[in-house]
Amino acid sequence: MNTIQEIEQEQVAKLTEKKSIPKFSPGDTIRVNVKVVEGARERIQAFEGMCIGRKNNGLHSSFTVRKLSYGEGVERVFPVYSPNVESIEVIRRGDVRRAKLYYLRGRQGKRARVAERTDGYAAKLSAAERQQAADLKLAANAAQADAMGPEDSIAEDTVADKVDEETSSMELNETTEEKLLEDGVDKIDVSSADKKD
Repeated sequence: MNTIQEIEQEQVAKLTEKKSIPKFSPGDTIRVNVKVVEGARERIQAFEGMCIGRKNNGLHSSFTVRKLSYGEGVERVFPVYSPNVESIEVIRRGDVRRAKLYYLRGRQGKRARVAERTDGYAAKLSAAERQQAADLKLAANAAQADAMGPEDSIAEDTVADKVDEETSSMELNETTEEKLLEDGVDKIDVSSADKKD
């Protein structure tokens, strides 16, 4: 390995320490959050579309994203390791058999769709992402419960109990209604039954 490749690998390692770049391939629907500088202000702009090509060239790797904006096709090429690319999110994994999807440029509407990949590697990744999201939600709920005092958590439990009682009474009304329909009764006046209670 020559010195240029070593320097490039060091730079790639340094850039990937700060942000994680997910594994994605052509056909995947992705959202790229890009830093946009407007005068003295800096903001994050999202560009969501389908990845139609990827060029792997070390530090100079890039990918092309295509989306439809007001009926017109818009394509942008993003460097993978650019500091202006804040984050990349994979929204949907596509099932394609080509490395470059340039043929989608000539297609419109339903013909430009790509089937979703639901087996093998994509299923493992989506299951891992769901598990990670569930773990984050659980941790956030635990942190929120710790932040609340014991009185707040007791009040929250009583609200949850009331909701459970209401849903069980609704289920009871539905089963009663089904039994009456089987017996031949067409309509039930639920409002009068609720007023009596």
